[in-house]
Amino acid sequence: MKAAIITVGDEILIGQITDTNSAWLGQKLTELGISVVCKLSVGDVHNDITEGLAQCLDKADLVLMTGGLGPTKDDITKKALADFLGTDLYFHQPTFDRIKAMFEKLGRKMSDHHHDQCLMPTGAEILRNPMGTAPGMLMKYNGRRIISMPGVPFEMKSIMEQEVLPVLARESETVILHRTLLTCGAGETMIENSISDIVSHFPDYLSIAYLPAIGQVRLRLTAKGTDETELKAGLDEYTRKIAARIPELVYGYDESSLEQELQKICTENRLTVATAESCTGGNVAASIVSVPGSSAYFKGAIIAYANEVKSNILGVSADTLREHGAVSEQTVTEMVIGTLKALGADVAVAVSGIAGPDGGSTEKPVGTVWICAGNRDKQITYLLKSGKDRKLNIEAATVYSLIMLRRFILEQIS
Repeated sequence: MKAAIITVGDEILIGQITDTNSAWLGQKLTELGISVVCKLSVGDVHNDITEGLAQCLDKADLVLMTGGLGPTKDDITKKALADFLGTDLYFHQPTFDRIKAMFEKLGRKMSDHHHDQCLMPTGAEILRNPMGTAPGMLMKYNGRRIISMPGVPFEMKSIMEQEVLPVLARESETVILHRTLLTCGAGETMIENSISDIVSHFPDYLSIAYLPAIGQVRLRLTAKGTDETELKAGLDEYTRKIAARIPELVYGYDESSLEQELQKICTENRLTVATAESCTGGNVAASIVSVPGSSAYFKGAIIAYANEVKSNILGVSADTLREHGAVSEQTVTEMVIGTLKALGADVAVAVSGIAGPDGGSTEKPVGTVWICAGNRDKQITYLLKSGKDRKLNIEAATVYSLIMLRRFILEQIS
């Protein structure tokens, strides 16, 4: 089966919102063995919608549309669909009754636009939307199917998960399985070279994709075929082989995260952690506490943005700051020691750098970041050389701080 995705809305074209619907739909369809042959975004223009439909139906058996089903005047998807299908709109009383009940429960008054929201193309099968007012619709056209859903992501996902995906799963003959190895601390080229001989012996049904991000690379293995038992066995076998080849780089699998795996290591080994941050302004701590249960091991953070805070709170010596500067190996090492004393943690990580866009020099350009992780007895350091974008520099410094923290702890417990 081949599928196409159409997102409707001027707000997508002008960059006012990011289209996350297409990515989610593409992932879910691919998991069912359905090939996504095209993705198209169109504005709230009648002819653009109908032309987009014609273009996608020429390539696909199934078209999934999101957007343009709300109660405002610019929501014209249903009218465009009816005209494309050569049919009329009719008033769907059950939808009206459901919306009316929802508004009465909330103590709100319906508008005339909500009446128009209940107009549906004749012949459309109504797909229940438990998360909002606009239902989805399934229509048939020359042996193909068109499914139209609201653009609000959680409404669209609810309709897909409850009304659409179960049907498509029963129809699909192809089995697609995924396994993702999460790595940190090395680039995709180095990883690819390290496992090239393993990948070269992949069976025909297995493939790999390298998905890099800042400081991390996801290795997504995909097994595609008809024998689920064979696919799963092959996926497990080659996942183990790759993980055994680069054990120091693999920190987790599938939907986990560096923060989650760090929490697991610390709680299992009964270690407490603290952070001292300058250029990241607390972003490392925020990443750590984004995982529920972080209070079991995270002590706290000291945001030592100014030099006087580094000196007065963390005990960084005036000589160190004068001779080496705030962005130096010596300073972050002393920041770690000071944090351990101040917060009583077992392990700490400290970061200090030049996030930009100003403040750099020839010796220390924008993007220069020093990171230290350690305990009272030992510390390890890392010099990160990032770019000129402030936001990316802070993100990179945060990720590498977590990497260094994890690396140090693993060295100590091994």
